[in-house]
Amino acid sequence: MIVWIVFIAFVLIFLALDLGVFHKHEHVIKSKEAAIWTAIWVTVAFSFSGVIYWLFNSNIIANPTGLTPNNAVLKYITGYLIELSLSVDNVFVIAVIFGSFKIPPIYQHRVLFWGILGAIVFRALMIFFGVALITKFEWIIYIFGIFLLYTAFKMLKGDDDDFDPKNSFVFKQIKKIYPVTSTMHGHDFFVKRMGVNAATPLFVALIIIELTDILFALDSIPAILAITADPFIVFSSNILAILGLRSMYFLISRMLEKFRYINYSLVVILAFVGLKMLFSHYLELPEWVSLAVISIALVSGILASTLIKEKA
Repeated sequence: MIVWIVFIAFVLIFLALDLGVFHKHEHVIKSKEAAIWTAIWVTVAFSFSGVIYWLFNSNIIANPTGLTPNNAVLKYITGYLIELSLSVDNVFVIAVIFGSFKIPPIYQHRVLFWGILGAIVFRALMIFFGVALITKFEWIIYIFGIFLLYTAFKMLKGDDDDFDPKNSFVFKQIKKIYPVTSTMHGHDFFVKRMGVNAATPLFVALIIIELTDILFALDSIPAILAITADPFIVFSSNILAILGLRSMYFLISRMLEKFRYINYSLVVILAFVGLKMLFSHYLELPEWVSLAVISIALVSGILASTLIKEKA
């Protein structure tokens, strides 16, 4: 438990520094700043693989799945890359939400900060129950596998391309439950008008981003559980990827048009992980194979997006 407490404390301390020191004064996040923070978070995440090796080599943390230190590192990196790659799709949706509610760039970091704080809590719960389900009911892995294949198929068809936050079920329910203003009031989530408390577009965007993240977690959590059922590896790889999502958003959202083939990479990754789950009791692939498939799929999508010119 000490390892878990230290890790969670590290995350909370950095989040406090993030909002209270690094971004104390609200400003528009430029591409250069976003690139620097993205590089920092990716470096922190990969450096953490050394901590994973040390923890498992020294038997400091519980090892319910009997992993060797080297296997633990490979599974951690693979899990991190899966979550990072699936986060790219999340970036597209966040951009649509911000655009729909006309959230000024200067306030977008604030919304993402509180959104990611909530995402950490929800994902921790989902990981806990997901690991418990797989540990107690082995057949649940087949359900996860089928779900990931279905998600890959939907992504390939592009069923979510017409997503409109203002016409969504969530937005309509928020308006029924609580008054919503149509104008911004600085960085405030709530405002009092004529003696009545009302939510601003900033708060509505936050709630919809939070709920869409939960939907994305329904894909990413089973995908990581296909790699390992070790709770600490699943949790740490997932959380470190989420922490880098804000800077990644400000970096990638300005280049959405250039990454038009990245969705195909995500389809390949989800389909591969889904099939791996379905055949997990009959075929055991070396961990480097999973890492190679995920890396090649991501690099191929990026290269295709960069090198293939869009038809006029």
